[in-house]
Amino acid sequence: MEGIVTRRVIPSDNSCLFNAVGYVVDHDKTKASELRQVIAATVASDPEKYSEAFLGKPNEEYCAWIQDSEKWGGAIELSILADYYGREIAAYDIQTGRCDLYGQEKRYSERVMLIYDGLHYDALVISPFEGAPEEFDQTIFEVRKDRTIGPIEGVALNFVKEQQGKRKYTDTAKFTLRCGVCQIGVVGQKVISS
Repeated sequence: MEGIVTRRVIPSDNSCLFNAVGYVVDHDKTKASELRQVIAATVASDPEKYSEAFLGKPNEEYCAWIQDSEKWGGAIELSILADYYGREIAAYDIQTGRCDLYGQEKRYSERVMLIYDGLHYDALVISPFEGAPEEFDQTIFEVRKDRTIGPIEGVALNFVKEQQGKRKYTDTAKFTLRCGVCQIGVVGQKVISS
């Protein structure tokens, strides 16, 4: 393996998942609108598979919802995008150190990598050296016969563990906030009794 694992920061605009996927597949951080439409069309085309039970809301409502640039994506969207691009998508979670692999059951021959901090997705790439320009990033990796991407997989996992050790994640169950207007405190999504 030549180079180092690098986290390419994607803007925090509620479309980070889509733009991170756009970057690792097409070197384009502005794919959100297009990819949201792809997801809506895929979901609309198969209301039996993408039922209310699966989506958590009626199919038609979900299709409108996912096209709203304020809405976040997650596992459903990553699964659809893996199939759309015909590549596995590895999503590394910093807090847990877990890697969720989308599209693996299809045995695609290539894989891309994302990193998730509890609230935000960034692209995970191999850069030839520290500080190298993005145009030199390797973002697509061949899946070997053993269904891994070779040494890159271990290096990526070590990078995620380093990020975990530096607490580069948001624990959405335990973070605390206080409203600057009403002074009500919250932990995660629960109000703290005052």
